[in-house]
Amino acid sequence: MSNKHHFFSWDDRRDIAHPGEKEETLIFAVEHFINCGKEAIKTHGFFTVALSGGSTPRVIFEKLSSPSYSGELDWTKVLIFWSDERSAPPTDPESNFRMAMDAGLKTLSIPPDHIFRMEAEASIEENARAYEKKIKETLGPRPFDLVMLGMGEDGHTASLFPGTKALEEKNALVCANEIPQKKTWRMTLTYPCINQAKNIVLYVLGKSKADMVKQVFLEKHQPPYPVSLIGVARNKALWILDSEAAQPLLQNRKSYS
Repeated sequence: MSNKHHFFSWDDRRDIAHPGEKEETLIFAVEHFINCGKEAIKTHGFFTVALSGGSTPRVIFEKLSSPSYSGELDWTKVLIFWSDERSAPPTDPESNFRMAMDAGLKTLSIPPDHIFRMEAEASIEENARAYEKKIKETLGPRPFDLVMLGMGEDGHTASLFPGTKALEEKNALVCANEIPQKKTWRMTLTYPCINQAKNIVLYVLGKSKADMVKQVFLEKHQPPYPVSLIGVARNKALWILDSEAAQPLLQNRKSYS
């Protein structure tokens, strides 16, 4: 990745990358994913990543599985998990698992036993405990090498929604979270899991996200938005923003440290 990309250390918990317009930002995100994978494989022989749902990750997966990028990683050494999942079967268009597979990941040489789907369509609390056990068995003492996240216009990330019980979880890595505002349950990684990952990345693109970016970075809110609690001093989160989403921050450059 080129050093010419704008990069800011915002505070002791968050860094900001502002590569430019949407396409430049997506390419930066893909190259960052590949670099995280190469570094992990070089240091310990495999790459563990928790994937996100959403339109931006979909494009990232499409690019990663395209001829331009698919040869950049040894996909046989990649282990994929999910950062959250809807209460939908894997055949449902709403499924984050199905989206990732359909976006191209099923065409890569990832061994089937390296693909760990969140089973959130039934017995979600029991399956959340099983998913945590699978993470511990597979990763051992290591955290995830990369956790991919997005940000909703309400300030949620993964399936950590405002006012929900999962925000209070201090120990479990995975939990079933009731989302009253969506009238559903979802499975999600928790802060204790996300904030220990080696690389924590939030992809925030588009004009529709600019107002929440402004609120998260330039205003004080109590309680804070769920996304505001991503990243800790010992493990910073990287926000990858395109020009439209970053506009409020670019207008307040003096706020950068």
